[in-house]
Amino acid sequence: MDKPELQKLVGRKIKELREQEGLTQLQLTVKIVELGGKMDATNISRIESGRTNISLHQLYRIGKALDIPMKNFLDIEDLAIYDL
Repeated sequence: MDKPELQKLVGRKIKELREQEGLTQLQLTVKIVELGGKMDATNISRIESGRTNISLHQLYRIGKALDIPMKNFLDIEDLAIYDL
């Protein structure tokens, strides 16, 4: 799997978990900022679409805002690569 494919899969997983929590990208951004992080909705959009490489720190902040362990974002085996 190359880097762009991996970014898309992780981004898709983030989106899936965010939607399971019933949050919009903007609502997630607000939660991250309230926890002291720096993030904007545009960045969330880029991460979820796989257009940017997410850092571990960004992943940590997203996990804290969603109250989801970081490891859950990396559970991408259930996502079909051919759907990219």
